[in-house]
Amino acid sequence: MVVVEVNGYTIEPGANLAGANLTDANLQEANLTRANLQEANLTGADLTRANLPRARLYEANLSGANLQEANLTDADLDRANLSGANLTDANLPRARLYGAFLGGADLTGADLNGAYLCGADFEGANLNGANLNGANLNGLNLTGANLGWADLTGANLGWADLTRANLVRADLTRADLEGTNLTGANLEGTNLTGANLGWVDDDDLRSSANLTRANLQEANLTGANLEGADLTGADLTGADLSGADLSGADLSGADLEEVDLTGATADEKTVWPEGFDPLYAEVIFE
Repeated sequence: MVVVEVNGYTIEPGANLAGANLTDANLQEANLTRANLQEANLTGADLTRANLPRARLYEANLSGANLQEANLTDADLDRANLSGANLTDANLPRARLYGAFLGGADLTGADLNGAYLCGADFEGANLNGANLNGANLNGLNLTGANLGWADLTGANLGWADLTRANLVRADLTRADLEGTNLTGANLEGTNLTGANLGWVDDDDLRSSANLTRANLQEANLTGANLEGADLTGADLTGADLSGADLSGADLSGADLEEVDLTGATADEKTVWPEGFDPLYAEVIFE
């Protein structure tokens, strides 16, 4: 077996590299399966196509590292610093990222299916086209993040902060957006079929999605739960809200030009834009 050494450290599966200084190290295609890299310094390291399944990277510093196409399946990245890291097309199924910092990281096309993301910070991160199918993003900071074309089918985004986030053409089918802040978010062409953006009933806690000034042009909200949602000033031009629940929703100042509201339900608490006739739009009042 060929022994590879980098900066005086032996690079091999199962290697104990806890606390190692691998700053700017060339680790392209390295095999670090099950390696212990806890608290290691990998700032600026090149880990392109590296194999790191089940590697321990707890509190490792990977800021600015290149992890393009790296295999991080089942890896432990809890509290790791991945700020500005390149994770384009990286494989992170079932990876742990509890409390990890990914501010400004590039996760274009990354596979995060089943990843544990509780407490992670994705502010300004690029998740364009990422696979977040069924992911738990509850309460995460995704302010200004790019989630265009991302697969968020069945994802839990409850209480997440998506202020000014880009969700163009993202798939949020059956996603849970209870209490989510989508102020100023761009959801143009987004698929929200069957998504829950309505009230949260949790004892004394009661809140709904905030879609103030959100861009929902041509979004698919068929059958979505928007009960109590704040859509003040939202742009719903050409959106499909057929069968959606708008009970108690606030649509004051919203642009409803060419919106399909066929079979949508509302009640006396629903607030409509001035001059809009919901009955003419075939809205059902309950």
